[in-house]
Amino acid sequence: MLSRALPLAIAALPFLAGPASAHHSYAMFDGNKVITLKGTVDEFRWTNPHVALFVKVEGAPEAVWAVELTSPGNLTRLGWARSSVKPGDKVEVEINPLRDGQHGGGFRSLKLVATGQVLKGRLYDIGAEGGKTATP
Repeated sequence: MLSRALPLAIAALPFLAGPASAHHSYAMFDGNKVITLKGTVDEFRWTNPHVALFVKVEGAPEAVWAVELTSPGNLTRLGWARSSVKPGDKVEVEINPLRDGQHGGGFRSLKLVATGQVLKGRLYDIGAEGGKTATP
């Protein structure tokens, strides 16, 4: 019985692993660019598979930027809580912008203006040259 099931299980592995590796691609974000958004939190969604932050950016024209973070589990391990960021908070958010120029990006860090607290979103940062650098 095991001899029949093993080849079938091995044959199925590429189909199971393919979508997972594609889902975690960072290709839509420009790792060579880092920009800082200054504004007010419009919405903070503590959901799986990725936490989402929407920031109303100050200036003309005013725009809401969508920022993708990692999962709630990963953020919890980095010291975050569901209540770390709330609508109305003044923030400075560092992101790698979307390559297509839309108002969005991949999260790097967030500074709460009122307290000066800085929250990171991953154990390493993608440097301006695309290499990984450790977060202190």
